[in-house]
Amino acid sequence: MAQYLSFGEIMLRLKTPGHERFFQSPSFEATFGGGEANVAVALSNYGVEAAFISALPNNDIGEAAIRELRRFGVNTTMIRRSGERVGIYYLEAGANQRPSKVVYDRAGSSICECGPGDFDWDTIFKNAEWFHITGITPALSQSAADLSLESVKAAHERGVTVSCDFNFRGKLWKYGKSAPEVMTELVKYVDVGIANEEDCQKSLGITTDVHVESGELDTKKYEALSEKVLETFPNMSVIAITLRESRSADTNGWSACLRDEKGFRLSRQYEITDIIDRVGGGDSFASALIYGLNAYGDRQQSLEFAVAASCLKHSILGDFNRVSVAEVEKLMGGDGSGRVQR
Repeated sequence: MAQYLSFGEIMLRLKTPGHERFFQSPSFEATFGGGEANVAVALSNYGVEAAFISALPNNDIGEAAIRELRRFGVNTTMIRRSGERVGIYYLEAGANQRPSKVVYDRAGSSICECGPGDFDWDTIFKNAEWFHITGITPALSQSAADLSLESVKAAHERGVTVSCDFNFRGKLWKYGKSAPEVMTELVKYVDVGIANEEDCQKSLGITTDVHVESGELDTKKYEALSEKVLETFPNMSVIAITLRESRSADTNGWSACLRDEKGFRLSRQYEITDIIDRVGGGDSFASALIYGLNAYGDRQQSLEFAVAASCLKHSILGDFNRVSVAEVEKLMGGDGSGRVQR
């Protein structure tokens, strides 16, 4: 069976209880997460054969991370056992006008210390159909950036479709290179791009200056931005951009757009209130878009599936999007009442 591969870092996630501030009480909720691992888990939940490629130390914490992935049916046989530590991120969940905060502790983690030549891409891509990467791993270290570039080149050479979520993380780019210096070279080998407006600007250095009357601003702006991305990277066949209107930490408007050779498409918009956890929202969109592009013959339907899946993720605590295809399609069909199912 063809495999869907995701490459990056799984981290220990330490979240404050409820909406507490850091160390308001002397405890954290310990789970696992990370952009690329989130994609692998969601794809597995959708019933496809998903594998996660990473590096983890050969200790109890690394083993626990692997067991967590296996619990969701993710293939972990391509995870390299090396290094001394698992990356960590600390999360303080915001509420109302107070934003959520993330503090990273990832320096020196196993994947940070990996570089070109550490993975056997011939074996990894033997039965692969799709390869997913993000802009997070290249931000971790120079060696991780070199490895990331090696991975997309290897996938491209073997005819594997490459998707990339441009994910800009300003707190991570600390080793002397700017995001555009690294990402513009990596994206030359990407077939499907995924981003938000900030990612396009800060990861790729692509901006637009569209001046239109209020009410048409967003649509025209994102039409122009998506067109410019595909013009800049002619190898890319699809670019999808999420549109988040953050009214507060608890209430967001959520939609997305997609451009391909046939033009520009806009999804329906969801008004998400009483957000449980927005971390992983972009990853849930990416994984659902990957699934949708392969499961549906219509790209509008693929886009709608991705937006609906990521809408549902905002109701789920933790990094992983624990929903099924049937649940997503039900929301796509207009059933968003939230009534008890008996």
